[in-house]
Amino acid sequence: MFGLGRELKRLLGAESAHLPKDGITGGDAALLELLDLRLLRDEGRSADIAAGRVGEKHPAQRRLEAAVVWREVARRSGDSAALRKAAATAEMAADAFDSRRKPDAWARARAEQGFCALTGGELFGDPALAAAAEGAYRDARGAARGGLAAPLADIGLAAVQARQALAHADAEEARRAADRFAAPIAALDALTRRVVAARGLAAEARLIRADLLCGFGVRLKDEALLKMAVDDAACAARRLDAAYEPLTWARAEAQRGQALTLWGECTGDVDAISAGATALASALDELSRDHSPLDWARTQLALAQTLQALGEATCDERVFEQAVTCYDRANLVLKDAVTLPLRGQAAGARAVCLARSAELTGDLAVLDAAEAAMKIELAAARPGRDPVGWALAQLNLARLYEARIDITGRDRGERAAAVIALDAALEVFGEHGLRSLAVAAQDALDRVRTGGFREPRTAV
Repeated sequence: MFGLGRELKRLLGAESAHLPKDGITGGDAALLELLDLRLLRDEGRSADIAAGRVGEKHPAQRRLEAAVVWREVARRSGDSAALRKAAATAEMAADAFDSRRKPDAWARARAEQGFCALTGGELFGDPALAAAAEGAYRDARGAARGGLAAPLADIGLAAVQARQALAHADAEEARRAADRFAAPIAALDALTRRVVAARGLAAEARLIRADLLCGFGVRLKDEALLKMAVDDAACAARRLDAAYEPLTWARAEAQRGQALTLWGECTGDVDAISAGATALASALDELSRDHSPLDWARTQLALAQTLQALGEATCDERVFEQAVTCYDRANLVLKDAVTLPLRGQAAGARAVCLARSAELTGDLAVLDAAEAAMKIELAAARPGRDPVGWALAQLNLARLYEARIDITGRDRGERAAAVIALDAALEVFGEHGLRSLAVAAQDALDRVRTGGFREPRTAV
């Protein structure tokens, strides 16, 4: 799948210093998928040079193209500097366009500012960016007359509003939120014959909707919503040409694998979970770590979580070992991404996986390693910036304490430590309206306080 990208690297990589200033793609965003992260950064620098070139006839358009490139760099790497550069460049593009003479171009630049904010919220967990994104999308929608700008603004607004409803919406509201994507996706589909990039953008919109449906479905335990997510991701993958849109195809296949796993967990269908693992493994077979480190790490995490679900269904400790291996692979990328909440979430999930493995085998050494890693992650956490991630880490640490009492049958201060961690987590979940997590924390707190543990196992 990435053969064409590798061929581009072979042909152009050694000659990148001699490329024209407009770079490899010449401003065609549809070709960005074929570039690995190194070449993508080079493309961003080339776009910056083209935008600032004396005598450039369309500097605003060149700046918009540069913003798109730098946002993709941020999506693949988690680099906050690249995302700030993308946002600033998109703002300069909007300022350079005349909103009265070129309303669609101005709207497209303003929508790009919205996508930069939305990407920042997704990568760095900053809820304040949602308001900035919504304002940008509303401005873009008000100015747009046609082309890509109007459907992209509608998709951005639908995404922001759906995310705001994730914590409280019922199943009917979730369906209405998903329905808001239908018209703009259809508009992008209609543009694919005239605008090459529209097909990839339509697939991205379907994946945004699928991800939101997964969020709604998991919170509401709604099989139908999760099945809709599976169908959306499958539709996105089916409409792509894997040879020319390899990264979006891999993202779609990974999303399908995650949705299948969640659907299988909800319905108790082990075959669906196995199908999810197969889809994720297929995505990893074609996804290069050099091409998109963050997508590769995310897919490793998704496969780890799917293997955990299979391990729970089969009580096979070997499957948990495979899941830990996937977590460790993801950490090759995430260990340097200290600003990403995803790093803490991965560390917590790995700790829970090790705890479950220790419960099955009675191996306290595994539990010691998990507890030490979790405490290191908590010491590095910033609860003021990511309170929910910090609370999840507290919940996972309490889970490790509970597992130790389960295995040994003795309490050497773990019960009190677990109560402190769970009280802190419960307070944060309550403040943020995260009902399902609050219920999980309260159930764990009740177990710890009442001593509702299983019979001790013999430690290895």
